[in-house]
Amino acid sequence: MTHDYHDDSRNSGIKININGTLYPRDEAKVSVFDSGYILGDGVWEGLRVHHKGGIAFLDRHLNRLYEGAKAIDMDIGITRRELTKRIYETLEANGMDTGVHIRLMVTRGIKATPYQAPSATISKATVVIIPEFKVPKTDILTTGLKLFTVHVRRGYPDVQDNKLNSHSKLNCITACIQANKAGADEALMLDPHGFVATCNSTHFFIVRNGALWTSTGQYCLGGITRGVVLEIARNLGLDVQEKAFSLTDVYSADEAFVTGTFAGLIPVREVDGRVIGETEDASAPALPGPVTERLRQAYLEFAAKDAAKQVRS
Repeated sequence: MTHDYHDDSRNSGIKININGTLYPRDEAKVSVFDSGYILGDGVWEGLRVHHKGGIAFLDRHLNRLYEGAKAIDMDIGITRRELTKRIYETLEANGMDTGVHIRLMVTRGIKATPYQAPSATISKATVVIIPEFKVPKTDILTTGLKLFTVHVRRGYPDVQDNKLNSHSKLNCITACIQANKAGADEALMLDPHGFVATCNSTHFFIVRNGALWTSTGQYCLGGITRGVVLEIARNLGLDVQEKAFSLTDVYSADEAFVTGTFAGLIPVREVDGRVIGETEDASAPALPGPVTERLRQAYLEFAAKDAAKQVRS
């Protein structure tokens, strides 16, 4: 699975930040009238803490968070600087400086009654910061992922804009369920036209004849890791193509991988029963493939450098 991790006993004693106040894990609660619980009304980000406590690509994540909040006409209630300070205070209170994943969640706030209209909200936004000691399992790099193409599509933005990293993830959840029922690790999702869009919780790439392909990006979240990998690939001189392509292109690809904040780049070994990069003797190639591994190492270096320059203020 893309988010498989090693259990860490330290997580039982973490402190969670709710609206600026720290609570022990077992005491951290929000109201049943909260907009996030009632309606899935809110936006969120996943953040990765690297060496010495720096958060990789924090500026990009906060850009997406505040842009999403503005798109749904929601006031987060604190400035980016104040939110950054709150995040780092939470890390310090937990003694965390590496190997940490943060879920940053903002909902519209508490409702007077269960109703969807924003006018029914009677409090400021609810801001929750959950930091956990969480390291991805490394064996996934050599075993790779098994993907299954589901019938659940990524739709048009006039239905629900895929650019919003919203609390309402039912579209992705139903895709994930179908893939898991089929024995796969992740769902590969198509766009309304039948071209490859993305996965249910990660972004999808293939390598063909040395060129790196990914979707047009029109029907998927503006992934932070996706964007960084595209930048790195272009800087390395790779032929990078954001384009519409079909499953036929996927099945005959030389390599495939997915990207995400938690685990970075993860190789894909199989899509819909087809082994990616299959050799003439039908044995699967060693994972990750050469292009995937080159990008993975470059990404790790780039993420570490970006995290190192983050200022705690």
